[in-house]
Amino acid sequence: MVDWSKVEALNPPRLTELFAADTDRVAKFSVDVAGIHFDFSKTHLDAAALAAFEGLAKSAGLAAKRDALFAGDKVNVTEGRAVTHTAERGEGSEEDVARAAMLRARMRALIDAIEGEALGPVRHILHIGIGGSALGPDLLVDALGRDADRYDVAVVSNIDGVALEEALDAFDPQATIVVVASKTFTTTETMTNAESALAWLREDGVDDPYGRVIALTAAPDAAVEWGVDETRVLPFADSVGGRYSLWSSIGFPAAMALGWDAFEQLLEGAAEMDRHFRLTALHENAPALAAFADLFYAQVRGCQTRATFAYDERLRLLPSYLQQLEMESNGKGVTAQGVPLDRPSSPIVWGGVGTDAQHAVFQLLHQGTHVVPVEFVAAIEAGDALAPDHHEQLLLNAFAQGAALMKGRENAADPARAYPGDRPSTTILLDQLDARTLGALIAFYEHRTFVSGALLGINPFDQFGVELGKEMARAAGEGGGDLDSSTRDLIARAFGD
Repeated sequence: MVDWSKVEALNPPRLTELFAADTDRVAKFSVDVAGIHFDFSKTHLDAAALAAFEGLAKSAGLAAKRDALFAGDKVNVTEGRAVTHTAERGEGSEEDVARAAMLRARMRALIDAIEGEALGPVRHILHIGIGGSALGPDLLVDALGRDADRYDVAVVSNIDGVALEEALDAFDPQATIVVVASKTFTTTETMTNAESALAWLREDGVDDPYGRVIALTAAPDAAVEWGVDETRVLPFADSVGGRYSLWSSIGFPAAMALGWDAFEQLLEGAAEMDRHFRLTALHENAPALAAFADLFYAQVRGCQTRATFAYDERLRLLPSYLQQLEMESNGKGVTAQGVPLDRPSSPIVWGGVGTDAQHAVFQLLHQGTHVVPVEFVAAIEAGDALAPDHHEQLLLNAFAQGAALMKGRENAADPARAYPGDRPSTTILLDQLDARTLGALIAFYEHRTFVSGALLGINPFDQFGVELGKEMARAAGEGGGDLDSSTRDLIARAFGD
């Protein structure tokens, strides 16, 4: 039985009081790993909170669950399979690591062949996927590939034809390869977009449209049956979940656009975070500390949301990536044993880009009635070559916002200009944004999500909640389905009687 009583009894003082009581607080609640500085000092974690969460972790069997994850045990209990995304970067069971290395060598060989023009001249890569099959590659290419000139990459996920048409209009069919990423190779949105991409190739006179297709899937037989030659199918293990899959062949477009060396550095950065998470005591463990803070605000303070703001334009897609990672992983209503969950699960994750967000949503963060834990993500080294005052102002704004949220300002004479303060934030400061640090950052978020799920007793590796709406859409498209009168009326208005 997991004992939450000591966590639920926590009532730490205000943040300013925590700082006043401990001049060494910053050092005690900061962690440096893989070129990233994590500052948790502006959260309400203190010695009592750490002790309570370490006790909770012990009663929840966190250490054993973590060991089982890395050992390749069947920790995805509802689907009866292992979870092996860490093996993709070399941290897992010997068998899983060896299999991942073999599949990675296969991907490297295909990339070498494409670079050698085995498929003819290639300038454009059209990557079609959805969910984890699109969010991860899109984040990597957008964050790290802005100065790359190897290939043009477009990632298309939406079934809305406007999205695909925009990408097609920018590319030359004769110089394009189409990458179809689907774990099952049956995802409706992905396969519909893939068929339209094939039609586009045919219309431009491409003799063998299927010969321009690369398949990334855990169901290689389905890809071959669809028409892709086996030599251009890049499998990944069925035990690699979609939202954890960018380390596998799903990362193919990133490896193409950024180069193989960058892809390996991405994996090594993630592996360094894996080792930190696996081997470091909880009170010095970045993913564990982040999860402890998340659980404190959700379970004790009743905070229903958490916001991440990237003070770096190159990380503008990070909040969207994190939304899927956490809410699809931990947005559950039952435990791993199928028992109704008796407490909040995942917070609603949202965010944006600083400094834009300061002029949009920070009014609520500073003075609204909702208390929202905030996360600032920034890099010390600028990503631009302009005058340094651009980056200096960017960083100063990030740091000042955290200080202002914590300190607040009293104004008895004019309450409209008063700031309550005591609003928590975490700052994640990268030395520089490169493949290694981005790999470590994403792995940090994965392990943070795992710790939260483990302590809540849920399975963060299934996602059955996404199925019902898709099933009803398919049934409605076939003229069936048990639909309410409102939905029937909307269908009739859109498509006629």
